Amino acid sequence: MGSLADITPPIALGALDGRYRRVVAPLVDHLSEAALNRARIHVEVEWLIHLTHSQVVPGVRQLTETEIAKLRGIVADFDAQAIDELAQIERETVHDVKAVEYYLKARMPDIVGQDAAQLSELIHFCCTSEDINNLCYALLVKGAVQTVWMPKAEDLLEQLSTMAHELAAVPLLSRTHGQAATPSTLGKELAVLTYRLRRQLRRVDSTQYLGKLNGATGTYGAHLAAVPEANWPAISRTFVTDRLGLSWNPLTTQIESHDWQAELYSDLARFNRILHNLCTDVWTYISMGYFAQVRGQGSVGSSTMPHKVNPIRFENAEANLEVSNALLDVLSATLVQSRLQRDLTDSSMQRNVGTAIGHSLLALDNVSRGLAGLDAVPEVMAADLDANWEVLGEPIQSAMRALGAQGVAGMENPYERLKELTRGRRINGEDLREFVRGLGLPAEVEARMLELTPQSYIGLAPQLVADHL
Repeated sequence: MGSLADITPPIALGALDGRYRRVVAPLVDHLSEAALNRARIHVEVEWLIHLTHSQVVPGVRQLTETEIAKLRGIVADFDAQAIDELAQIERETVHDVKAVEYYLKARMPDIVGQDAAQLSELIHFCCTSEDINNLCYALLVKGAVQTVWMPKAEDLLEQLSTMAHELAAVPLLSRTHGQAATPSTLGKELAVLTYRLRRQLRRVDSTQYLGKLNGATGTYGAHLAAVPEANWPAISRTFVTDRLGLSWNPLTTQIESHDWQAELYSDLARFNRILHNLCTDVWTYISMGYFAQVRGQGSVGSSTMPHKVNPIRFENAEANLEVSNALLDVLSATLVQSRLQRDLTDSSMQRNVGTAIGHSLLALDNVSRGLAGLDAVPEVMAADLDANWEVLGEPIQSAMRALGAQGVAGMENPYERLKELTRGRRINGEDLREFVRGLGLPAEVEARMLELTPQSYIGLAPQLVADHL
């Protein structure tokens, strides 16, 4: 038997790059190894442009607009051939960031002509690898979250919001502790989850993506030694904020502290957990018949039971959310720690960011597709409500309490009287109405209680959806 490892093109080891490639492919532009190297070239190029534009080093000329355009073209034209060339250089340097430096220096003669030797010295000038890498990761994660993950999450919340509004007045029997409880509406229950997810999305959207450029131990030591008259903190700040569009971290060791990453990954994980809660709730509603999976009739639900349509989208989403959170949790816990001024744990750890966000993105896709295949079944919900008239014990005893507080006679022990009627036994509508008629309620209150049904006992549920979603 031949080895699958020898097949060309190579077979993906992981599901994200194999079975689910179509869904997560947009993340390749941000969180792949090739994207990291392209970002390194981008940061190195912008640092060179920034140094010459600011005339930081005496005697070094500014780059022309044509030269700047050609330098930025190296980033824009980064392709498969460039990836291969960079890989060949790295095999010699055995250092990924140094390979980028050499890759750029090799192109300088064609860009700046006879000044290549002089200007090439400003590539990676006074930088440690982490000066480049931390900025790259901030740019890459920002791009992945803002242009790929968030639009998918926002689309899902819009889909959920639409469902919540459409189903705002469809009553269902609530279950607290698994037991029949005060009715709600299907739309209001979806609205609760939508509201929670939106709140987390706002936290993700407010993330500060920090970056630093201050040398081997964060002291600007090499910078000051090379050009002592320059205001290096100001140069660093304007580069990070104005040129790269990041937030400047003024005080670090060799590494940017990664606290912003830990905060972001915790927020993403919390969003995932709420989405997982939605999956399990919708799965349960499907199992109870409250939702019918009627769309996509060509799909096979079970290999042996033709009547079944399994809720696979929600189950798939659950699994991917759990994998995503396992990675996000370890990222947020690990990245905030570094031995003294530097260790390389973060370097290996950050290479898993794409996988973590990829599994979350895949879950978003599955939930969206799952929801699109659902239709509410109000008659099933109505049947459950009609079989549980005992849930009206709550409003009746509450009305009696209010009357007792107002001094109306005969309203003693309302809770206990309803408990005796309803606990451990089923009652129907006529049983309850007979009980109400015997309470001696004021006429207006009695009429209101007699009109009440499990289907109508939904409080302000529709209004809450309209007002807050």
